[in-house]
Amino acid sequence: MVFSSNIFLFFFLPIFLIAYFATPQKFRNYTLLLFSLVFYAYGAPDFVFLLVGECIINYYLVNALAKTGKTGTKKLLCTLSVLMALGLLLYFKYANFFVENLNTILGWAHHEPVSWMKVALPIGISFFTFQSITYTLDVYRGVTPASKKLTDYVLYIMMFPQLIAGPIVNYNSVAAQLVERTSTMEDRTLGFYRFVIGLAKKVLIANTLAAYADQVFAMDYGNLATGTAWIGILSYTFQIYFDFSGYSDMAIGLGKMMGFRFPENFNDPYISRSVTEFWKRWHITLGNFIMNYLYIPLGGNRKGKGRMYFNLWLCFLLSGLWHGASWTFVLWGAFHGFFICADKLFLKDVLKKIGKVPAVILTFFIVNLGWVLFRVDTAADAGSFYQALFAFRGGLTNGAEARYWFTFALAVVFSFLTLFKAGQKLQDTIFADHYSKGLSWTMFAICIVLFVLSAGSLCVSDFNPFIYFRF
Repeated sequence: MVFSSNIFLFFFLPIFLIAYFATPQKFRNYTLLLFSLVFYAYGAPDFVFLLVGECIINYYLVNALAKTGKTGTKKLLCTLSVLMALGLLLYFKYANFFVENLNTILGWAHHEPVSWMKVALPIGISFFTFQSITYTLDVYRGVTPASKKLTDYVLYIMMFPQLIAGPIVNYNSVAAQLVERTSTMEDRTLGFYRFVIGLAKKVLIANTLAAYADQVFAMDYGNLATGTAWIGILSYTFQIYFDFSGYSDMAIGLGKMMGFRFPENFNDPYISRSVTEFWKRWHITLGNFIMNYLYIPLGGNRKGKGRMYFNLWLCFLLSGLWHGASWTFVLWGAFHGFFICADKLFLKDVLKKIGKVPAVILTFFIVNLGWVLFRVDTAADAGSFYQALFAFRGGLTNGAEARYWFTFALAVVFSFLTLFKAGQKLQDTIFADHYSKGLSWTMFAICIVLFVLSAGSLCVSDFNPFIYFRF
């Protein structure tokens, strides 16, 4: 089940909200947990008991970790907890990748391939794993106390607004809210507005661009016109942003309706003036996770410049692999790691000197090239697509309707709006924590229109992909 679906919008969400707010305050966590389990089981019934079982085991492991005074025992329990979480991720997400590559090597050596039944990927396994690890390590480090109730911990991990695609939420940031929170009428209203804005970004913009991008990437790259190739990758560039940021907006909005304050996950990434800045604005909670739980433990910048550059590059290499079990994702991570290191060495200074707009254009160009690796299936396909981008083959081999070009224009405007002071002011007004009465009525009217348009679009089309369900 996804947020941008009729079954969620017209059945699950209304029933959940009625049940949730009809439940007495002290029992609402149980209602939320029950609906979260139903939400997950609807899409992955074979895995819900496995994930709940892992939550229960981890809860008692970490509680024992928090109670023991023995350093050795504490380290052992922490290691067991982390290995259990990583073990699930490695098995379900990377076992197929490992066997496929092993069979390739065996083929080169003229040996029989290993027989293997492909492992199905549980939806949301990456985000599930990350939140489990942050909880364990934060308790181990003394950043936060262990959860006092099993159901609160399971709810933290399995909460349906952010289980499938984030944002990644540190336990410490919501621990108090799990125990006690308030949801005022203004919270519910603002949460509704944020949810609808995210829904519109996903359905009205991302889905429209996705239809054209899919057509382009299904074509023969060897004969692809350069103009078509560029429109295809630009469509995907805007699609993935409005798709993923829209889902994050919906998650944040749903949380706000219930009194939760989830962290922001995107901050206008395409106005970045360097790749380093891009990663401070794109998938912010993932960047924070990599910084706090990988880069700093590896030594960060404390062990010399050579080690710093290696740590940066390795972190992005692993980030690429986290996004998908494919060599193209590894290359995508290495690509960004290269430019992050280049920023540190010289590129960031060059970009500062050429001015704001040229720096944004160049950074956007680099990010676009990176998305090719993210979208294609093989390194060979990537090479062919890059060739099409720069082969200067004439013509557009795939036409697009007026609706597409209108949506494409909207994507460009909303992606770069905050480059200008007036655009930044408008966005700050829309996402403010408090509205004047007049503005609230205006936002209500706009959101009702957006909701109707989004729901109408979902009713007449069954094309509703969600990119990060793959991860």
